[in-house]
Amino acid sequence: MHTRRTFLKKRSVKAGLPPGSLIHIGDTPAEEVAITLLGYSPTSFREEHYRQLDECLPHIAHDGITWVNVEGVHDVEVIRRLGECHKFHPLVLEDIVNTVQRPKIEDYGEYLFIVLRMLKPTDNDDFTSEQLSIILGPDYIFTFQEGIKGDVFDTLRDRVRNAKGKIRGMGADYLAYALIDAVVDGYFSVLEGLGERIVNVEEDLALSPDRATLQVINGMKKEIIFLRKAVWPLREAISFLERGDSNLLSDATRLYFRDVYDHTVQVIDTVETYRDLLSGMLDLYLSSISNRTNEVMKFLTVIGTIFMPLTFLVGVYGMNFKHMPELEWPFGYYVLWALMLAITLAMVILFHRKRWL
Repeated sequence: MHTRRTFLKKRSVKAGLPPGSLIHIGDTPAEEVAITLLGYSPTSFREEHYRQLDECLPHIAHDGITWVNVEGVHDVEVIRRLGECHKFHPLVLEDIVNTVQRPKIEDYGEYLFIVLRMLKPTDNDDFTSEQLSIILGPDYIFTFQEGIKGDVFDTLRDRVRNAKGKIRGMGADYLAYALIDAVVDGYFSVLEGLGERIVNVEEDLALSPDRATLQVINGMKKEIIFLRKAVWPLREAISFLERGDSNLLSDATRLYFRDVYDHTVQVIDTVETYRDLLSGMLDLYLSSISNRTNEVMKFLTVIGTIFMPLTFLVGVYGMNFKHMPELEWPFGYYVLWALMLAITLAMVILFHRKRWL
Protein backbone atom coordinates (compact mmCIF):
# COMPACT_ATOMS: atom_id res chain seq x y z
CA MET A 1 0.00 0.00 0.00
CA HIS A 2 1.51 3.31 -1.07
CA THR A 3 0.89 6.70 0.39
CA ARG A 4 -1.52 8.85 -1.55
CA ARG A 5 0.07 12.13 -2.54
CA THR A 6 -1.68 15.23 -3.73
CA PHE A 7 -0.16 18.04 -5.77
CA LEU A 8 -2.28 20.80 -4.21
CA LYS A 9 -3.13 20.97 -0.51
CA LYS A 10 -5.93 23.48 0.04
CA ARG A 11 -4.13 26.55 -1.22
CA SER A 12 -7.51 28.23 -1.46
CA VAL A 13 -7.36 29.01 2.29
CA LYS A 14 -4.99 31.89 1.44
CA ALA A 15 -7.26 33.45 -1.15
CA GLY A 16 -7.62 37.18 -0.54
CA LEU A 17 -5.01 37.40 2.24
CA PRO A 18 -2.19 39.98 1.96
CA PRO A 19 1.35 38.88 0.98
CA GLY A 20 3.37 37.56 3.90
CA SER A 21 0.39 36.04 5.74
CA LEU A 22 1.57 33.01 7.70
CA ILE A 23 -0.97 30.28 7.03
CA HIS A 24 0.29 26.72 7.32
CA ILE A 25 -0.60 24.59 4.30
CA GLY A 26 0.24 20.91 4.49
CA ASP A 27 0.07 17.97 6.86
CA THR A 28 0.35 18.62 10.58
CA PRO A 29 2.65 16.14 12.37
CA ALA A 30 1.70 14.73 15.75
CA GLU A 31 4.94 15.87 17.41
CA GLU A 32 5.75 19.39 18.58
CA VAL A 33 8.26 21.67 16.92
CA ALA A 34 11.86 20.65 17.69
CA ILE A 35 14.80 23.01 17.14
CA THR A 36 18.40 21.80 17.01
CA LEU A 37 21.40 24.12 16.95
CA LEU A 38 24.79 22.89 15.80
CA GLY A 39 27.64 25.36 16.18
CA TYR A 40 31.09 24.46 14.98
CA SER A 41 34.47 25.74 13.91
CA PRO A 42 37.73 23.91 13.10
CA THR A 43 38.50 23.62 16.83
CA SER A 44 35.10 23.66 18.58
CA PHE A 45 31.64 22.13 18.47
CA ARG A 46 28.42 22.42 20.41
CA GLU A 47 24.92 21.02 20.04
CA GLU A 48 21.76 22.33 21.69
CA HIS A 49 18.11 21.29 21.52
CA TYR A 50 15.06 23.48 22.09
CA ARG A 51 11.36 22.73 22.45
CA GLN A 52 10.23 26.29 23.10
CA LEU A 53 11.48 29.55 21.66
CA ASP A 54 11.31 31.98 24.56
CA GLU A 55 14.11 34.14 23.21
CA CYS A 56 16.23 34.49 20.13
CA LEU A 57 18.65 31.66 19.49
CA PRO A 58 22.26 32.43 20.42
CA HIS A 59 25.08 32.59 17.87
CA ILE A 60 28.57 31.20 18.17
CA ALA A 61 31.72 33.22 17.56
CA HIS A 62 32.25 34.97 14.26
CA ASP A 63 34.88 32.44 13.20
CA GLY A 64 32.36 29.55 13.36
CA ILE A 65 29.25 28.31 11.58
CA THR A 66 25.74 27.92 13.03
CA TRP A 67 23.29 25.37 11.70
CA VAL A 68 19.74 25.67 13.06
CA ASN A 69 17.37 22.88 12.06
CA VAL A 70 13.64 23.35 12.72
CA GLU A 71 11.49 20.21 12.51
CA GLY A 72 7.86 21.21 12.13
CA VAL A 73 6.55 24.35 10.45
CA HIS A 74 2.92 23.95 11.50
CA ASP A 75 3.44 26.27 14.51
CA VAL A 76 3.47 29.59 12.67
CA GLU A 77 4.24 31.54 15.84
CA VAL A 78 7.61 29.79 16.14
CA ILE A 79 8.38 30.61 12.51
CA ARG A 80 7.27 34.21 13.02
CA ARG A 81 9.48 34.52 16.09
CA LEU A 82 12.51 33.17 14.26
CA GLY A 83 11.85 35.56 11.37
CA GLU A 84 11.64 38.56 13.68
CA CYS A 85 14.82 37.58 15.52
CA HIS A 86 16.88 37.17 12.37
CA LYS A 87 15.12 39.72 10.14
CA PHE A 88 13.92 37.28 7.48
CA HIS A 89 11.59 38.69 4.85
CA PRO A 90 7.87 37.97 5.44
CA LEU A 91 7.62 36.38 2.00
CA VAL A 92 10.32 33.90 3.01
CA LEU A 93 8.38 32.96 6.13
CA GLU A 94 5.21 32.62 4.08
CA ASP A 95 6.93 30.18 1.72
CA ILE A 96 8.33 28.17 4.63
CA VAL A 97 4.92 27.42 6.16
CA ASN A 98 3.39 26.81 2.71
CA THR A 99 4.71 23.30 2.12
CA VAL A 100 3.58 22.94 -1.51
CA GLN A 101 6.20 25.24 -2.96
CA ARG A 102 7.91 24.56 -6.25
CA PRO A 103 11.69 23.94 -5.81
CA LYS A 104 13.39 27.31 -6.29
CA ILE A 105 16.10 29.69 -5.12
CA GLU A 106 15.74 33.39 -4.30
CA ASP A 107 18.51 35.90 -3.60
CA TYR A 108 17.69 38.38 -0.82
CA GLY A 109 21.14 39.93 -0.78
CA GLU A 110 22.12 39.13 2.80
CA TYR A 111 20.98 35.53 2.44
CA LEU A 112 19.78 32.97 -0.08
CA PHE A 113 16.46 31.20 0.26
CA ILE A 114 16.30 27.69 -1.21
CA VAL A 115 13.29 25.37 -1.40
CA LEU A 116 13.51 21.74 -2.45
CA ARG A 117 11.71 18.45 -1.90
CA MET A 118 13.35 15.89 0.42
CA LEU A 119 12.57 12.21 -0.22
CA LYS A 120 13.39 9.25 1.97
CA PRO A 121 12.69 5.56 1.22
CA THR A 122 10.68 3.53 3.73
CA ASP A 123 10.61 -0.15 4.60
CA ASN A 124 7.43 -0.92 2.61
CA ASP A 125 8.90 0.04 -0.80
CA ASP A 126 7.39 3.52 -0.52
CA PHE A 127 8.97 6.87 0.31
CA THR A 128 8.20 9.90 2.44
CA SER A 129 8.23 13.38 1.00
CA GLU A 130 8.51 16.72 2.73
CA GLN A 131 9.48 20.25 1.85
CA LEU A 132 12.92 21.42 2.95
CA SER A 133 13.54 25.17 3.17
CA ILE A 134 17.11 26.46 3.52
CA ILE A 135 18.23 29.97 4.43
CA LEU A 136 21.94 30.45 3.71
CA GLY A 137 23.69 33.40 5.35
CA PRO A 138 27.34 34.42 5.67
CA ASP A 139 28.00 32.26 8.75
CA TYR A 140 24.72 30.48 9.39
CA ILE A 141 22.19 28.13 7.86
CA PHE A 142 18.57 27.62 8.85
CA THR A 143 16.77 24.49 7.64
CA PHE A 144 13.03 24.00 8.03
CA GLN A 145 11.42 20.57 7.72
CA GLU A 146 7.73 19.67 7.84
CA GLY A 147 8.25 17.45 10.87
CA ILE A 148 7.99 13.99 9.30
CA LYS A 149 9.99 11.56 11.40
CA GLY A 150 13.50 11.07 10.05
CA ASP A 151 15.54 12.82 7.37
CA VAL A 152 18.63 12.22 5.21
CA PHE A 153 21.09 14.25 7.29
CA ASP A 154 22.19 11.70 9.91
CA THR A 155 25.50 11.02 8.14
CA LEU A 156 26.10 14.75 7.71
CA ARG A 157 25.48 15.41 11.42
CA ASP A 158 27.94 12.65 12.26
CA ARG A 159 30.56 14.30 10.05
CA VAL A 160 30.05 17.63 11.84
CA ARG A 161 30.13 16.10 15.34
CA ASN A 162 33.26 14.04 14.71
CA ALA A 163 35.08 16.49 12.41
CA LYS A 164 35.13 14.00 9.54
CA GLY A 165 36.22 15.35 6.19
CA LYS A 166 36.65 19.05 5.53
CA ILE A 167 33.24 20.31 6.63
CA ARG A 168 34.39 21.83 9.94
CA GLY A 169 37.00 23.87 8.09
CA MET A 170 34.68 25.19 5.39
CA GLY A 171 32.07 27.92 5.35
CA ALA A 172 28.30 27.95 5.49
CA ASP A 173 28.09 27.62 1.69
CA TYR A 174 29.84 24.25 1.90
CA LEU A 175 27.31 23.12 4.52
CA ALA A 176 24.54 24.16 2.12
CA TYR A 177 26.20 22.04 -0.57
CA ALA A 178 26.40 19.07 1.82
CA LEU A 179 22.69 19.41 2.67
CA ILE A 180 21.58 19.59 -0.96
CA ASP A 181 23.91 16.76 -1.92
CA ALA A 182 22.36 14.55 0.78
CA VAL A 183 18.89 15.35 -0.55
CA VAL A 184 19.86 14.50 -4.14
CA ASP A 185 21.50 11.25 -2.98
CA GLY A 186 18.18 10.41 -1.35
CA TYR A 187 16.57 10.63 -4.79
CA PHE A 188 18.86 7.85 -6.01
CA SER A 189 17.78 5.62 -3.11
CA VAL A 190 14.11 6.20 -3.94
CA LEU A 191 14.70 5.57 -7.66
CA GLU A 192 16.56 2.33 -6.92
CA GLY A 193 13.56 1.00 -5.00
CA LEU A 194 11.21 2.16 -7.75
CA GLY A 195 13.38 0.46 -10.37
CA GLU A 196 13.16 -2.87 -8.53
CA ARG A 197 9.38 -2.57 -8.40
CA ILE A 198 9.26 -1.84 -12.13
CA VAL A 199 11.28 -5.01 -12.84
CA ASN A 200 8.88 -7.07 -10.70
CA VAL A 201 5.85 -5.62 -12.47
CA GLU A 202 7.44 -6.37 -15.85
CA GLU A 203 7.74 -10.03 -14.84
CA ASP A 204 4.12 -10.14 -13.68
CA LEU A 205 3.05 -8.42 -16.88
CA ALA A 206 4.81 -11.04 -18.99
CA LEU A 207 3.35 -13.98 -17.06
CA SER A 208 -0.21 -13.09 -16.08
CA PRO A 209 -1.39 -9.49 -16.40
CA ASP A 210 -4.50 -8.73 -14.38
CA ARG A 211 -6.34 -5.78 -12.87
CA ALA A 212 -4.00 -5.70 -9.86
CA THR A 213 -1.04 -5.23 -12.21
CA LEU A 214 -2.81 -2.29 -13.85
CA GLN A 215 -3.37 -0.67 -10.46
CA VAL A 216 0.32 -1.05 -9.59
CA ILE A 217 1.37 0.49 -12.91
CA ASN A 218 -0.98 3.45 -12.45
CA GLY A 219 0.30 3.94 -8.90
CA MET A 220 3.93 4.04 -10.06
CA LYS A 221 3.04 6.46 -12.86
CA LYS A 222 1.66 8.86 -10.25
CA GLU A 223 4.86 8.49 -8.24
CA ILE A 224 6.96 9.25 -11.32
CA ILE A 225 4.90 12.39 -11.97
CA PHE A 226 5.46 13.42 -8.35
CA LEU A 227 9.22 12.83 -8.67
CA ARG A 228 9.36 14.73 -11.92
CA LYS A 229 7.69 17.77 -10.37
CA ALA A 230 10.23 17.65 -7.54
CA VAL A 231 13.38 17.21 -9.64
CA TRP A 232 12.96 19.30 -12.78
CA PRO A 233 12.78 22.72 -11.02
CA LEU A 234 15.68 21.70 -8.75
CA ARG A 235 17.94 21.59 -11.79
CA GLU A 236 17.42 25.31 -12.38
CA ALA A 237 18.04 26.16 -8.71
CA ILE A 238 21.33 24.24 -8.54
CA SER A 239 22.41 25.81 -11.83
CA PHE A 240 22.05 29.21 -10.13
CA LEU A 241 24.20 28.03 -7.21
CA GLU A 242 26.82 26.81 -9.66
CA ARG A 243 26.92 29.89 -11.90
CA GLY A 244 25.35 32.70 -9.84
CA ASP A 245 27.20 35.78 -8.67
CA SER A 246 26.14 35.75 -5.02
CA ASN A 247 28.87 36.80 -2.58
CA LEU A 248 27.67 34.08 -0.21
CA LEU A 249 29.12 31.37 -2.47
CA SER A 250 32.86 30.88 -2.87
CA ASP A 251 34.48 29.71 -6.08
CA ALA A 252 35.69 26.54 -4.35
CA THR A 253 32.15 25.61 -3.31
CA ARG A 254 30.76 26.26 -6.79
CA LEU A 255 32.85 23.32 -8.01
CA TYR A 256 30.98 21.07 -5.59
CA PHE A 257 27.64 22.44 -6.75
CA ARG A 258 28.68 21.48 -10.28
CA ASP A 259 28.92 17.89 -9.08
CA VAL A 260 25.45 18.12 -7.51
CA TYR A 261 24.15 19.52 -10.79
CA ASP A 262 25.49 16.47 -12.63
CA HIS A 263 23.78 14.19 -10.11
CA THR A 264 20.53 16.07 -10.59
CA VAL A 265 20.74 15.59 -14.36
CA GLN A 266 21.28 11.85 -13.77
CA VAL A 267 18.19 11.74 -11.56
CA ILE A 268 16.15 13.53 -14.23
CA ASP A 269 17.36 11.09 -16.90
CA THR A 270 16.43 8.14 -14.69
CA VAL A 271 12.99 9.60 -13.98
CA GLU A 272 12.35 10.11 -17.70
CA THR A 273 13.54 6.56 -18.45
CA TYR A 274 11.19 5.10 -15.83
CA ARG A 275 8.39 7.27 -17.17
CA ASP A 276 8.88 5.85 -20.68
CA LEU A 277 9.09 2.31 -19.30
CA LEU A 278 5.82 2.68 -17.41
CA SER A 279 4.08 4.14 -20.45
CA GLY A 280 5.32 1.20 -22.51
CA MET A 281 4.20 -1.24 -19.81
CA LEU A 282 0.74 0.30 -19.78
CA ASP A 283 0.52 -0.07 -23.56
CA LEU A 284 1.75 -3.66 -23.26
CA TYR A 285 -0.88 -4.40 -20.62
CA LEU A 286 -3.66 -2.99 -22.79
CA SER A 287 -2.33 -4.91 -25.77
CA SER A 288 -2.20 -8.14 -23.76
CA ILE A 289 -5.76 -7.70 -22.57
CA SER A 290 -6.88 -6.94 -26.12
CA ASN A 291 -5.11 -10.03 -27.46
CA ARG A 292 -6.63 -12.17 -24.74
CA THR A 293 -10.08 -10.82 -25.60
CA ASN A 294 -9.48 -11.54 -29.29
CA GLU A 295 -8.44 -15.12 -28.49
CA VAL A 296 -11.58 -15.67 -26.45
CA MET A 297 -13.76 -14.17 -29.17
CA LYS A 298 -12.06 -16.33 -31.83
CA PHE A 299 -12.64 -19.45 -29.78
CA LEU A 300 -16.29 -18.60 -29.22
CA THR A 301 -16.69 -17.80 -32.93
CA VAL A 302 -15.24 -21.18 -33.92
CA ILE A 303 -17.51 -23.02 -31.48
CA GLY A 304 -20.52 -21.09 -32.77
CA THR A 305 -19.57 -21.84 -36.38
CA ILE A 306 -19.28 -25.57 -35.63
CA PHE A 307 -22.72 -25.64 -34.04
CA MET A 308 -24.44 -23.72 -36.83
CA PRO A 309 -24.98 -26.72 -39.19
CA LEU A 310 -25.78 -28.96 -36.21
CA THR A 311 -28.40 -26.50 -35.05
CA PHE A 312 -29.83 -26.41 -38.58
CA LEU A 313 -30.19 -30.21 -38.73
CA VAL A 314 -31.70 -30.41 -35.27
CA GLY A 315 -34.10 -27.61 -36.17
CA VAL A 316 -35.23 -29.30 -39.39
CA TYR A 317 -35.93 -32.64 -37.77
CA GLY A 318 -37.48 -31.01 -34.76
CA MET A 319 -40.39 -29.65 -36.80
CA ASN A 320 -43.79 -31.11 -36.04
CA PHE A 321 -44.76 -32.11 -39.59
CA LYS A 322 -46.59 -35.45 -39.81
CA HIS A 323 -45.28 -36.51 -43.23
CA MET A 324 -41.47 -36.43 -43.09
CA PRO A 325 -39.93 -39.41 -45.01
CA GLU A 326 -36.83 -39.66 -42.81
CA LEU A 327 -38.93 -40.14 -39.68
CA GLU A 328 -39.95 -43.59 -40.91
CA TRP A 329 -36.41 -44.80 -41.58
CA PRO A 330 -35.40 -47.61 -39.19
CA PHE A 331 -31.88 -46.14 -38.76
CA GLY A 332 -32.74 -42.47 -39.29
CA TYR A 333 -31.79 -41.46 -35.75
CA TYR A 334 -28.36 -43.06 -36.00
CA VAL A 335 -27.75 -41.68 -39.47
CA LEU A 336 -28.47 -38.15 -38.21
CA TRP A 337 -26.01 -38.58 -35.34
CA ALA A 338 -23.38 -39.92 -37.70
CA LEU A 339 -23.92 -36.97 -40.06
CA MET A 340 -23.61 -34.43 -37.27
CA LEU A 341 -20.43 -36.05 -35.95
CA ALA A 342 -18.94 -36.16 -39.43
CA ILE A 343 -19.70 -32.46 -39.99
CA THR A 344 -18.20 -31.58 -36.62
CA LEU A 345 -15.03 -33.59 -37.27
CA ALA A 346 -14.63 -32.14 -40.76
CA MET A 347 -14.95 -28.55 -39.50
CA VAL A 348 -12.49 -29.14 -36.63
CA ILE A 349 -9.93 -30.55 -39.10
CA LEU A 350 -10.49 -27.60 -41.45
CA PHE A 351 -10.07 -24.99 -38.67
CA HIS A 352 -6.99 -26.76 -37.38
CA ARG A 353 -5.32 -26.74 -40.80
CA LYS A 354 -6.04 -23.01 -41.14
CA ARG A 355 -4.56 -22.47 -37.65
CA TRP A 356 -7.81 -21.08 -36.31
CA LEU A 357 -7.70 -23.54 -33.41
